[in-house]
Amino acid sequence: MVTPNESSPELAQVLGISSVFFKREDLHPYGSHKGRSIPLMIDMKVKEGCDHFAISSSGNAALAAGLHIKNLNEKRENKITLEILAGKNIDPDKLRKLENISDSHILLSIQDRPLQALFMKTQDHSVQSLRQSQDETALDGYASLAEELLEIPDLKAVFMGTSSGTTAQALAKYFIENKKEIEIHIVQTTSCHPMADAFVENDGRDEKSIADAIVDSVAARKDALIPLIKESGGSGWIVSNEEIISAMDLSKKHAGSGISPNSALSLAGLMQAAYTGKTWSGPAVCMICGD
Repeated sequence: MVTPNESSPELAQVLGISSVFFKREDLHPYGSHKGRSIPLMIDMKVKEGCDHFAISSSGNAALAAGLHIKNLNEKRENKITLEILAGKNIDPDKLRKLENISDSHILLSIQDRPLQALFMKTQDHSVQSLRQSQDETALDGYASLAEELLEIPDLKAVFMGTSSGTTAQALAKYFIENKKEIEIHIVQTTSCHPMADAFVENDGRDEKSIADAIVDSVAARKDALIPLIKESGGSGWIVSNEEIISAMDLSKKHAGSGISPNSALSLAGLMQAAYTGKTWSGPAVCMICGD
């Protein structure tokens, strides 16, 4: 197992459900769940002869890419180049982490429109894009995550904050193909909720979310993901800043874990589900995905 499955019986009791686990992807060696997928995408492209990549990222994906390429470059004579295109509103702590891994081959720049900059850089295919939402290889990287989750006996539901939907699609696909009846629940914010809209309506709140990793308004995976969620018996949830803060407080008080706003999305979604009377005969898991 790469990251722990942490049981929290006290939190489960507070929520009125049988069992809750935290999947601690924030403890992944590459900093988040993106460390499952991004390295595999890079390795596949490197085998094909690619040595120049670019990524538009709010932090976690870029950090995973940068750390992996840094490791690869330590063993290579011909170095791999990574261009990290970050938005001007990037969180200062994430910016600091990216600055710390930058070097002559890992190049960080701040862009007014990072996605547009990525498109321009990768038009002629001499520079390879690392966008998970547009690469089916990205799904394969989460098979190890699905296998680790299945080590939780009688697992019934997985809740996760969702931006592009890549992780949710990968897990739902894996569980369905392996005949595991496990619900997939996606959690989005009042700022960005193009996929959760298929299940619930936003109640009119329009605020800048403190969970700043949920940014994919295009939702390219929506048509593939929504049917899989429905087949799993899961749903989508939209959470406010107040609910995210409440989830952070609840985690600290009853699970002993201080978690970030982005990681707290999963618990905020589980709280919504529990408070509407949703129960399961086995454990529900909150994906603690990282900052």
